[in-house]
Amino acid sequence: MIRLLALLAFLVGIGPVLSATVEPGIDVLRARAFRELRGKRIGLLANQASLGRGGSNTIEVLHHAIGLEVEALFAPEHGIDGKAPAGREFPDSTHAGTGLKVWSLYGPGAVRQPRANMLESLDALVYDVQDAGFRAYTYISTMGLTMDACGAAGIEFVVLDRPNPLGGLRVEGPMMEPRFKSFVGQWPVPLVYGLTPGELALMIAGERWIPNPPKVTVVRMNGWRRRMTWQDTGLQWTPTSPGVPTAERALFLPAMALLADIGGVSVGFGTPMPYECLAAPWFDPNRLCDWLRGRRLPGVEFIPVKFTPSRGAYAGREVQGARLRFTDPATAPLVALNFYALEAARRVGGRDLYASAARTSRSFAMFDKINGTDATRKALESGRSAAEIIASWARGEESFRARRRPYLLYQ
Repeated sequence: MIRLLALLAFLVGIGPVLSATVEPGIDVLRARAFRELRGKRIGLLANQASLGRGGSNTIEVLHHAIGLEVEALFAPEHGIDGKAPAGREFPDSTHAGTGLKVWSLYGPGAVRQPRANMLESLDALVYDVQDAGFRAYTYISTMGLTMDACGAAGIEFVVLDRPNPLGGLRVEGPMMEPRFKSFVGQWPVPLVYGLTPGELALMIAGERWIPNPPKVTVVRMNGWRRRMTWQDTGLQWTPTSPGVPTAERALFLPAMALLADIGGVSVGFGTPMPYECLAAPWFDPNRLCDWLRGRRLPGVEFIPVKFTPSRGAYAGREVQGARLRFTDPATAPLVALNFYALEAARRVGGRDLYASAARTSRSFAMFDKINGTDATRKALESGRSAAEIIASWARGEESFRARRRPYLLYQ
């Protein structure tokens, strides 16, 4: 019996994470009676998804906390309520629930970081924003730029840490090169970087990727492990933006965003399946799925699908192809799927989607910005295979894994 129990314990230890209880930083902070913030005047960068396990929003929690004073709120892209469409700037406002001033960090005139007057009354700025784990998702750009402003103002930057929904082991995709630095790619990390917000904040400061690194304090989570994706945390997902209403969408976004930017197929826009499909009128869905299955990619399956999108290149026309489904989110490739999809279109559908887009003289500036390099575009121009493109990332991925090691807070 003892041997049997020991074997079961071993198997549970190496098996999938089940029914985990993860406590975000805000819950840990509250349990410690707000120790890290006591006696301080703070600003708070947060939004509608800044929630504890019980569903209470960090804005309300800190506003009513005894022993500290919330002086102002700061809102990233999509606003304090997360409803502003992608790319739409919004002005400063007043928070309805608390009456606090809300400074826009996605404001008119390209306001992307706090100005000195926004910070002058503060002792610390607290960051509590749920990230998507994808470099092009702009919250991490806002975080680092805000850190720089805090450093220049001489105030502390406090991160209430949250899970990376893609997990902390997955590192995928091309590295961002300095000349392609933009708001959808501020930091020299792979497209999928496998860090929590707190870990990334420590790395931004420690590697001096900003001119004025501040003092960074991270209130760590309880119960989170690197192998966890969102479904393992036991936490309920709140839409982080209009484009990421579910935790599953956070997986599909890096898997199809590059393909969506090139165009020529439907990825499911205008249906309940955005970023989940590869479809066009000219695909044979069974042949397409068979070809994709033949790549033997772990943790993902391909299902024949037929639908009529209301948006995109084939709006109002019936299309058919493959729908992605993640069977094991922890092991499935993400960024690589964009390039297997492009190769599938060429080999099964007889269409070179990149070449077709290039013939229209369209700009690939955003494609290069999201990739953080023009090497991907040049590889597509030269006809390199998906496997060759994916293999070209390996050196950068391994270098990044080694470079990030001193900043890891969780095992």
